[in-house]
Amino acid sequence: MKVTVERAALLKSLGHVHRVVERRNTIPILSNALIRSENGSLRLKATDLDLEVTETLGADVDQAGATTVPAHTLYDIVRKLPDGAQVSLETTGESGTMTIRSGRSRFTLQTLPDTDFPDLAAGEMTHSFAMPSGELRRLIEKAQFAISTEETRYYLNGIYLHTIDVNGTTMLRAVATDGHRLARVETAAPAASAGMPGVIVPRKAVAEILKLAESAGDEIGIELSTSKIRLTLGPVVLTSKLIDGTFPDYQRVIPTGNDKLLMVDRVLFQSAVDRVSTISSERGRAVKLALGDRRLTLSVTNPDSGSATEEIEVDYDASPIEIGFNARYLLDIAGQLDKDTALFKFADSGSPTLIQDSEGASALYVLMPMRV
Repeated sequence: MKVTVERAALLKSLGHVHRVVERRNTIPILSNALIRSENGSLRLKATDLDLEVTETLGADVDQAGATTVPAHTLYDIVRKLPDGAQVSLETTGESGTMTIRSGRSRFTLQTLPDTDFPDLAAGEMTHSFAMPSGELRRLIEKAQFAISTEETRYYLNGIYLHTIDVNGTTMLRAVATDGHRLARVETAAPAASAGMPGVIVPRKAVAEILKLAESAGDEIGIELSTSKIRLTLGPVVLTSKLIDGTFPDYQRVIPTGNDKLLMVDRVLFQSAVDRVSTISSERGRAVKLALGDRRLTLSVTNPDSGSATEEIEVDYDASPIEIGFNARYLLDIAGQLDKDTALFKFADSGSPTLIQDSEGASALYVLMPMRV
């Protein structure tokens, strides 16, 4: 194999591909990226056996071929080369090495045979559709923070993507929950997505999709089956296994009878929660909200370090209520809201609270209270 490629293009592609590779691997080939040159293009591929990313870029191919080299090492080499440099990648015969040349720099890396590189065979995809990249990014971005990190409840370790009929309109919904908070975000479903199976996209794939969608074109192609999902984001193809489990019936935990309505300036509220939680203990992080007479009093008491209170004027006409929340969870949700004001719907101090930008907003959040 002998191929020459522009450093910036190679670095960008390696940046997308090398992130999939785990730093520590018991299987040596999984530390490597597959490099294949043919027909004026260079294809890079990496996998961890659950997630696979492939990217194709233009290159000057003198001799077609394929090999695998350590992904993180290659990325670091290319990253440290000067801007505007041309990079030559070359393998000869059975030497078991790749030579990387750029200007006066020369590196030799150990290779492993491309025939040993695993292929995350996608199998037959039952549904295929395209959607605007900005909409997919919004769905994922606004739900991602609520993904559970508790490995025992593995079926919560991702985003549940499914279609649902809402008042006669088919919506594409992304739902994530960790048992303490829930995020539900929806958008009008692409026509071809009707009848797709509900799938749980794993946390690592979610993070990669989010990063890749930033530089994707206007549309993202999505193909899926009951076990895999494949996304085409411009020159990048991401294939991931899905979480094999049943997502819980999230509709049951979304309250419908919360009639105590609070409208509050979002930025003012966020800042006040952030200030008073300075006192809270790392373990507890509980902040108390006392509502009544168009006033919200936020307070934190920490037996070890002291207490803090702050009062802000709000739009609240219902009966007084005191309720506690995890301050970090409150800040996470407030950070996802887009409008200047936030709408809170309370029932009582022991029941879940609904948080939205406004009535009927496409993103809805549920937060469980804490004892304070």
